[in-house]
Amino acid sequence: MSELEAARIGVIADTSLQRHVLQQALKANGYQVVLNSDPERLEEADLAAVEADLWLVDLAQTEDSPLVNALLESDRCPVLFGEGHAPERNSEHYPRWERRLFGKLKRLVGDSSRVVGPRLKIMSDEVQRSERLPLPSVLAAAGSVTGEPASEVWLLAASLGGPEAVKAFLDALPAGLPVGFVYAQHIEASFESALSQAVGRHSQWQVNPSRASDKVRCGEVVVVPIAQEMSFGQEGTMLLSGRSWPEPYSPSIDQMMLNLAQQFGNRCGVIAFSGMGSDGSAAAAYLLRQGGRVWTQRADSCACSSMPDSLREGGYSSLSGDPRELAQAMLDHLVQQASRPVAAMQADAP
Repeated sequence: MSELEAARIGVIADTSLQRHVLQQALKANGYQVVLNSDPERLEEADLAAVEADLWLVDLAQTEDSPLVNALLESDRCPVLFGEGHAPERNSEHYPRWERRLFGKLKRLVGDSSRVVGPRLKIMSDEVQRSERLPLPSVLAAAGSVTGEPASEVWLLAASLGGPEAVKAFLDALPAGLPVGFVYAQHIEASFESALSQAVGRHSQWQVNPSRASDKVRCGEVVVVPIAQEMSFGQEGTMLLSGRSWPEPYSPSIDQMMLNLAQQFGNRCGVIAFSGMGSDGSAAAAYLLRQGGRVWTQRADSCACSSMPDSLREGGYSSLSGDPRELAQAMLDHLVQQASRPVAAMQADAP
């Protein structure tokens, strides 16, 4: 199995609903399902013919199965027994079930996001520069705030297909905007520095590593560290905990959303770009309650739409678009924010 190939999973489950849920969940998280069958319809010869990196077994009936015994005795690849009946995808319990399952898969057959890093070189050769949007006059008149601590901070969240989408978004944004970004990308730690270079190559935005005890600044994108959790202090300074992110995702978009919303409240938001799984769905309700916003990349512009789809299906996303449309929406939002004091003064005037 090469770096660019998804791990191959064979599924054996004795209810059609469980087979369907596992098929959808595995595909959404970047794994390849090479067999998905009821054990009653399989013979040992069928198993021998399947090239799998892991067998996922989920049986409602608990009695011994000759087929499962054959799998355990063959020692060809790991056998993982499932997490029991899967909740509905829109259920509040689904993200927890999904994290448990894919935490185990990650340890046994590797992280499906490992395909993201090797694509950075392909991306640098193939991805074209997007035309930059003009800086709105109301923001230009306010003067450049680049380098000043950002009072409004947005999270750019992504997985498979994310670097290409985030690059297109940043390429389209002009400099001088009163906002800072933090960028959480599911990727192996060895590609962290290459990610900054690939995403920021044509942009007017500075793509920087995280800095303990410093603030996110206007005009920059801070790459959320893969190896340790990042949060924020009372003054908005970045805090690096030294501890790993909650499994199975590194970085955890759910945890990053919680940390961001806890400090910035209604001065924050998240844009979920192309990606696998449903990381972010468990924390979205909290971020909205704090006054934040959730936007999503439109499915037809994603390499993998599972992550933004999950937020849309949960009713959390208030706006969807392709990366350039999301950049325009960000400009419109910042213009609205900048115009609000002026409109208020005009309304109060005699």
